[in-house]
Amino acid sequence: MFGFLKKKQQDFTAEVLPAGERVQIKAGDNLLKAALAAGLNWPHDCRVGSCGSCRCQLKQGKIKELSDFSYVLDGDQLREGMILACQTQLKSDVIVEVALASNQDAGGAVSSVTGVLAGTRLLTHDIMELTIKLDGPFPHAAEPGGDGYGYRAGQYADISFPGIEKPRSYSFARAPENERENELTFFVRKVPNGELTGWLFAENRVGSRVTVEGPYGSFWMREGEGPVICIAGGSGMSSIMALLEQANNSGSQRETVYLFGARTQQDLYCLDELKALEAARNGSGSLRFLPVLSEEPEHSDWTGLRGMVTDEVASQSLDWVNTQAYLCGPPPMIDAAIEVLKQQGVDESNIYFDKFLDASSMPGGRA
Repeated sequence: MFGFLKKKQQDFTAEVLPAGERVQIKAGDNLLKAALAAGLNWPHDCRVGSCGSCRCQLKQGKIKELSDFSYVLDGDQLREGMILACQTQLKSDVIVEVALASNQDAGGAVSSVTGVLAGTRLLTHDIMELTIKLDGPFPHAAEPGGDGYGYRAGQYADISFPGIEKPRSYSFARAPENERENELTFFVRKVPNGELTGWLFAENRVGSRVTVEGPYGSFWMREGEGPVICIAGGSGMSSIMALLEQANNSGSQRETVYLFGARTQQDLYCLDELKALEAARNGSGSLRFLPVLSEEPEHSDWTGLRGMVTDEVASQSLDWVNTQAYLCGPPPMIDAAIEVLKQQGVDESNIYFDKFLDASSMPGGRA
């Protein structure tokens, strides 16, 4: 009869240095999930073990790896005891070390709100804009006259839809000050064989109930005076649009180049909005939007740039040593862009990215 008895899973505690915070980790939860739920501003992006942003150093204790850390961490990092918080469950009390973001740098505490899909709009043949109207006041949406907003431009939220098993992660497509009261905007790319996007694109889903949870992610524009280069593709436009809106709202005068990679002219969108953002800049803080088409027919009327978007990086005349880079889109594009930027002299610590994952690249992604 004893063979049917199972050992009860234990709860453990993580001490987080140098902040000195202590987090209770419930059995079955991963370290990052528990830390965020406890209100800690733990650096993170994908939450599925792909980006490495949530890495920390294990100083003491035993853990269980939910996936192979070597997929993201190199040999030196592994030897130093680095682990991925989003892929770590505890087997004992632990002590870890990580630099937590300040309250000023981080978005609001993670919370959840219900709402309704209030509007959809096709931006291209495979990119849809979603407008979600929240049920009531919520810190993630603009609150006129308020002291601030619960998310930062560049962050993302998890959205749950009726009849879809798992929530999907989508970046906020507007700076918080640019949203209407209690509304949120997202851009969604149709994924081949994607359960959610197939459902969204099949027919009009306006009126569907949704749940929004967030904000998540450590992708936002850092302070500085040097140039900025943004590189995006596909629905990565959402995060960059939000960043550029936020920069304009703050009166930024930093030289900014935005390279956007697309296949053909039919894959370009938000052109009027980008022209308006360019026009709002003046003097040394000019903004230049440069779309790059990789599969545009040779004899079309397109007179702009052609080729791979990363091939255009080197042709930009920027003060590379003092440049900050913001990358958003598919992992292959981001990986290529990082290498090109480092070759130009951009310090790796000044390269920030958000890899958009979907069902074709990793479970739990953005499909």
